[in-house]
Amino acid sequence: HVQLVESGGGSVQAGESLRLACTGSGYTVSSTRMGWFRQAPGKEREGVACIGRDGITMYSDSVKGRFTISKDNAMNTLYLQMDSLKPEDSAMYYCAFDGRAYCSVWYQEYNYWGQGTQVTVS
Repeated sequence: HVQLVESGGGSVQAGESLRLACTGSGYTVSSTRMGWFRQAPGKEREGVACIGRDGITMYSDSVKGRFTISKDNAMNTLYLQMDSLKPEDSAMYYCAFDGRAYCSVWYQEYNYWGQGTQVTVS
């Protein structure tokens, strides 16, 4: 049974930081690419960052230089460090995977999702 659970969201002021975490069962972060995605009300879900099975990362232009994706294989946990947050970063954030190896930020390719954690920046 596959389950992903995100945590770490909250309400912060612009310029502050948050660290999201994604853990779960039925998969191992070392064996699949994983991604962070977000969706604001009335907007399409968008890719934020991904990390491949090989550890190679990719970021959307809107977060490049501010967000860092990483994973801890021993803890089976995916992270997203978000610095210099902006109001436009406000959204529900989701982690996902699909069993493939190489990084992609196209949300349509992923088929296992968590329930999301809300990030609000004011």
